Amino acid sequence: MGSFGRDEVFTKVEGPIIVGGGPSGIAVAACLKHDGIPSLVLERNDCIASLWQHKAYDCVKLHIPKELCELPLLGYPKSYPKYPTKSQFISYITSYADHFGIKPLFNQTVESAGFEVERGVWRVKTQDGCYESRWLVVASGENAEPLVPKIPGSEVFEGTLVHASEYKNGDEFRGKRVVVIGCGNSGMEISLDLCNHDSIPFMVVRNSVHVVPRDMFGFSTFGLAMTLIKWLPIKLVDKVILSITNYILGDTEKFGLRRPKTGPLEMKMTTGRSPVLDVGTLSKVKTGNIKVVEQGVREITKNGVVFMDGQELECDCIVLATGYKSNVTSWLKVNAWAYIMKFY
Repeated sequence: MGSFGRDEVFTKVEGPIIVGGGPSGIAVAACLKHDGIPSLVLERNDCIASLWQHKAYDCVKLHIPKELCELPLLGYPKSYPKYPTKSQFISYITSYADHFGIKPLFNQTVESAGFEVERGVWRVKTQDGCYESRWLVVASGENAEPLVPKIPGSEVFEGTLVHASEYKNGDEFRGKRVVVIGCGNSGMEISLDLCNHDSIPFMVVRNSVHVVPRDMFGFSTFGLAMTLIKWLPIKLVDKVILSITNYILGDTEKFGLRRPKTGPLEMKMTTGRSPVLDVGTLSKVKTGNIKVVEQGVREITKNGVVFMDGQELECDCIVLATGYKSNVTSWLKVNAWAYIMKFY
């Protein structure tokens, strides 16, 4: 963690300092500018929405209909489909920033940020400069850093081992046996993409998971759930969603996808775990083109993986679809957390 030296010169920022040039940070800056308030956006990468531009796989689409996830003051082009593609979203967010004249400072990694109580200002330090403002907006997201589990033997694997953030498409995996560790939205969609590129994917499902259709009778599942929750208790909404899901998808447990006892909405609100919105993966699981392995990985060998029950599986590649994590605690100083918590 960085620290502040006595001789460091801090540039005063008239408006808020916004850490993160993703959709949230850009949207905040645009809303502030619309109201005549300047801001400074600090982005550690070389572009806006870097998670989408650098780390998202090619086949990814928005999981939520465009009208439910557009940014303030400027919606998506009418010509866009219900679920915009990766390239369409990047085009939208880039045009959005240009429209409002948002120009982040790129390649600026925040090393530390703390609140100086005596003067009532936030002091933020990057590798190239120091800034201070009365306001700080943390918009670095929940998915700032790849979450890479430490699996014994990973260093001896002779095949290709990548995190989902490095996976682009299945072209380089054609004809290969690929173990996908993780069964969230990324794990499911990467398994489908591999299958569509004539690979042989094995999807490791260690825990229970809710798989629901992306759409129900022409309506988005997310939109339907958000409408029902305005009028009904969350447990009842979960029952409705799961009843329709079972009608459309059938019993997923038959195919190795056990459901948690807690409903999908309640689970999201209490644990942060999102349900999987099925975009075609389940049909490939049902036909056996995507093979589900109901075991965690105990270790990796030079030729493949060993599961918790001792079974071995040879493979050419391993994809870690193990998610991401926030990095806020690495740069937001302890005294800043104490100051923030006073308001909750």
